[in-house]
Amino acid sequence: MSLITLSTTAGAQHSRLLGSWNGKLNLGGSSLTLVFHFTTDSLGKTYFFMDSPDQGAEGIPGEIALLDNDSVSVTIPMLGAAYQGRLVLHEVPQDSGPSGEIQGVFTQMGMQFPLVLQMGLPVLNRPQEPQPPYPYRSEEVTFSSGADGAVMAGTLTYPVGYDDTSSEPGHIPAVLMITGSGSQNRDEELFSHKPFLVLADWLARHGIASLRYDDRGMGESERGTVEITTQTNMQDALAGIRYLRSLGEFDKVGALGHSEGGQIVFMLGAAEEADFIISMAGPGMRGDSILVEQNRLILTKSGFTPASADNYGRVLAEMLRMKVDGYSTDSPETLVDSLITALDAQNMPFGSAANLAAVWNSVDDPWMLYFLQSSPARDISRTICPVFALNGSLDLQVPPVNLEHIRRLLPNGPHNLIKEYSGLNHLLQPCTTGMPAEYGRIETTIAPEVLTDIAEWILSVTDLSR
Repeated sequence: MSLITLSTTAGAQHSRLLGSWNGKLNLGGSSLTLVFHFTTDSLGKTYFFMDSPDQGAEGIPGEIALLDNDSVSVTIPMLGAAYQGRLVLHEVPQDSGPSGEIQGVFTQMGMQFPLVLQMGLPVLNRPQEPQPPYPYRSEEVTFSSGADGAVMAGTLTYPVGYDDTSSEPGHIPAVLMITGSGSQNRDEELFSHKPFLVLADWLARHGIASLRYDDRGMGESERGTVEITTQTNMQDALAGIRYLRSLGEFDKVGALGHSEGGQIVFMLGAAEEADFIISMAGPGMRGDSILVEQNRLILTKSGFTPASADNYGRVLAEMLRMKVDGYSTDSPETLVDSLITALDAQNMPFGSAANLAAVWNSVDDPWMLYFLQSSPARDISRTICPVFALNGSLDLQVPPVNLEHIRRLLPNGPHNLIKEYSGLNHLLQPCTTGMPAEYGRIETTIAPEVLTDIAEWILSVTDLSR
């Protein structure tokens, strides 16, 4: 987290506005939770940063223009936003803390929105998140990746009744969980949801063991020395599969992956390292094609015409092709302008040219370059173990058209299941639009029917169906 150090205004370090405040920004048809943090360090310097939990954003740095005992004025340069407000007391405070709310105005891109802030952090309802004590046993474990020897840390969860004398450890299935793109902890924590924790709890209550682990450089896992790509992440997952087998406690060992993890499970399946695999919103198309379709769908859902979204997608596709081919330029802006002209794509959403120029500069990291060029087709076509591939009909990040590619490429198998769930998004939550802005506002972490189907399918392919 990076904070901007600022000179304090008079009395700021003693302001009763210090602490965390949260409120709902009303955007017309939707709302957005914002959290403002005002803190001081041991030298009395005052800091401000903002979270947008509904969007999964934390620690956005800001600048303080004014912070006294009852008024605040801040800017968030990264967002081109500002906020001004004043404390309105509900009653005379009996101690040093305020008993009221900050009433003010949030400004961004010339638009103004009323924003009332309450003291404290927002309370997010996550009804599926399990709470201790748990009726099963878990162990903290480590294993070393074959990529570079980096030590990965995770949690091995045994099913309910595993320690009973009546249990049969040799006939218990186990599944390795593999997170999606980006660095995440072992719970695949996103937007205050913990999908893998919820899934591990569900599986344990239905007779299935699981291992979930922190991605490289996250939680207790080492960063290691190699560049992180999907191939590196596959090597980490392979080490996890082999670790589970080395314990000698499980009959069948499979892999479950979400998003990028859904591609990795097919890599494991093609190498015959997994006894079964589950691809949750995993790709069936090449990476650059997914990125183009993702942008087209999100722009259309955002209210832009299909024609303008298609034009944006055509320019983006050509840019990505050039990037993969090694083309370089000192002026992405000029490149974008020339592509817009060459492709007759002038009709695009407002601000598209500047956005595309920024995209050009953001796709140079090893993970993205690998993703753009990688296709799961060969691995899917070589996977002969049982496969459960699932997706939500409103997934805008890995659109359900990917399921059709998986269906076409996957060899026929008596236990294969390919299923599209109506009304679910990329995180397999019930949703309204599928837009990422909804993720944090939805209370459900994973749709119950998805949890049920995953457990029942694993039991069926490991000869333990009820």
